[in-house]
Amino acid sequence: MAEKLTLEVVSPYGAAFKDEVDEVVAPGTEGEFGVLPGHVPFITTLKIGVLVYKKDGKPGYIFVNSGYAEVYEDKVLVLADSAEKAEDIDVERAKAALKRAEERLQKKEDIDFARAQAALQRALTRLKTVELAGKK
Repeated sequence: MAEKLTLEVVSPYGAAFKDEVDEVVAPGTEGEFGVLPGHVPFITTLKIGVLVYKKDGKPGYIFVNSGYAEVYEDKVLVLADSAEKAEDIDVERAKAALKRAEERLQKKEDIDFARAQAALQRALTRLKTVELAGKK
């Protein structure tokens, strides 16, 4: 059995992360799931959320904007619509996006409600990712 997992997170914008890690916890559409080395292979969908990994006992945080996860015995491959490591998130930009989404949702007329809800969720999750990582 493998002692480490290769975690690879990619999006249409390129590779967001690749490293050997001890554990992965991801935001599945059917609920959060964890993966350790030697896990049974499966494929699942992801929702907007925070992917958490541990390497040498230290956690790392990655914002994922929906997608898929392919789990193998020694690898987790995440194919996300977009993804950002916590340290790469522009906090001011996320706060501005949150404000815009809240303003759109308050209008209640002439908006694409689902799109505005998704924008709100992405902004909130980016800020949560940064908060979890301790970068405020």
